[in-house]
Amino acid sequence: MATLEHDWVLLEPDMRPLAHTVPADRRWIELSDGRVTVYGVCPPDPFQRCRIAHDLACPAQTLPDLWPWLTSLRIENARRVERGDDPEPPPSSEPWPDAG
Repeated sequence: MATLEHDWVLLEPDMRPLAHTVPADRRWIELSDGRVTVYGVCPPDPFQRCRIAHDLACPAQTLPDLWPWLTSLRIENARRVERGDDPEPPPSSEPWPDAG
């Protein structure tokens, strides 16, 4: 995603933790124009959601145990890689609707 400084950052998809659970220098907030910026407000609004950079959750990176939930996410991402990118949906006894 593009930043306010017109750089690019790879953010973890489908992960929006509460901002207060992420250190201030690791919180990325999505702006209305689609860009992101580091959200260093301390303390953040208790309901504010943020994004995290992919390198924090990537199982291929060696990082300290920054937060227990992040360690769990990294373990789950490693499992997803072992299983394959997209598991097949379970078979259905009903026919698929004609969408064409």
